Amino acid sequence: MSRIGKKPIALPKGVKYTVEGNTVLVEGPKGKVSALIAEGITLETQDNELHVVRSSDKYAANHGLTRALVFNAVEGVTNGWKKDLDIVGIGYRAELKGKGTVVFTLGYSHPIEFPLPTGIEVAIDPKQTHLTITGIDRQKVGQVAADMRSLRKPDPYKNKGVRYTDEKLKKKAGKTGSK
Repeated sequence: MSRIGKKPIALPKGVKYTVEGNTVLVEGPKGKVSALIAEGITLETQDNELHVVRSSDKYAANHGLTRALVFNAVEGVTNGWKKDLDIVGIGYRAELKGKGTVVFTLGYSHPIEFPLPTGIEVAIDPKQTHLTITGIDRQKVGQVAADMRSLRKPDPYKNKGVRYTDEKLKKKAGKTGSK
């Protein structure tokens, strides 16, 4: 039995779900998110808890995955997801241009305009070096954060670039003079 798949998902008040074919649509106070349900897996509600049940051990490989996807959808419509990014480097910064575009200055010869997908919001602190990406779809929030980080990955020699706030970097030693 899958340890993750056996865990029930708490359904907070105001959260509803509907199953249509192989997708589940979860509605809550923050919006709607859909998640895929693998073949041979069904959803059952008991005592304000959602249970992910598989029909046989043949579908064990996707049991925990399906439960995690549904849990992420339920958590997203109740609390939302967020990722924090830090920009490190002299002259490196980010600023909002309108509501749907973030403009990065990362040491290149030109500023980089990053359009935001629908459902994603970005907050930038007054120093313009800390970004908070929020949304209800966990996959989309993580992908936007990864795309922003890839604009200028952290340099292991100078520790400059865009990084996750909780990311630990190992600084490498530079060239040493030989005698």
